[in-house]
Amino acid sequence: MNKPVPLLCACLLAMGSWGTMPLSHAQPAPATAADGAVAPALQSAVDGSWRTPANSARDAYRHPAQTLAFFQLQPQHTVVEITPGGGWYAEILAPYLREGGQYVAAVVDPQALPAGGGRDYQQRSGDGLARKFAAAPAQFDRAQTVAYDPAAPILGAPGSADRVLTFRNVHNWRANGQAEGMFRAFFEVLKPGGTLGVVEHRAKADVPADDKSGYVGQAQVIAMAEAAGFRLDADSEINANPRDTTDHPNGVWTLPPSNNHDAADAEKYRAIGESDRMTLRFIKPAG
Repeated sequence: MNKPVPLLCACLLAMGSWGTMPLSHAQPAPATAADGAVAPALQSAVDGSWRTPANSARDAYRHPAQTLAFFQLQPQHTVVEITPGGGWYAEILAPYLREGGQYVAAVVDPQALPAGGGRDYQQRSGDGLARKFAAAPAQFDRAQTVAYDPAAPILGAPGSADRVLTFRNVHNWRANGQAEGMFRAFFEVLKPGGTLGVVEHRAKADVPADDKSGYVGQAQVIAMAEAAGFRLDADSEINANPRDTTDHPNGVWTLPPSNNHDAADAEKYRAIGESDRMTLRFIKPAG
């Protein structure tokens, strides 16, 4: 058994409560031909017995195999995942990339934050990710972690990554005035011709800068990426959910998995499922 690689910093941005609501209402969206076939090795990583059962239970909403195939992920790639939270996608990506590629978890450095609750929260959360990696060396011993300052993010050596992936994070950066810097950092760390993959809660239209719903307009996300130098290569409806009206009393956190709603409304929101999401693939131009 290989010795686990020490983490540069164990910290992350955990979002919400990963519940285990029954999935009887989930209707997985089929991948279209344009989304690309799921390679057997990728499907094996998604089906891995090491995955947390509560995480696997969300596959019907999050379609990880189809999503990663749409992002044209290959096992030899260097992949930087931005703020991986509790490791939902890390459980798939790190084992898939372990032999021929490299998984890098880019996490918020708590020392970059002012002393107080925010810094303490990031440290506690990071400790949890470190424990997750250390407890399963067969999956995570070659995973790397890079800590970044959200006010001035550096995610690795320039031009070192084949893929940068981010799942349901853009609304946080936008709310904190950090989105412009984050997209520039994505562009900087990617190789020419590399891919940025974005999944985000989708508003029905553009939302104001001070919006607190957790949703973002698809055109707004595209504009952020293009301003950083990216070119939109394709979009997919893999993670679409037409049942989501996006007008919930507690924003996106009303829905599973956060389920921030009255107990009497549990069935209503279980029937909706997780949020409607855009899935966007951007390219860093080679020239």
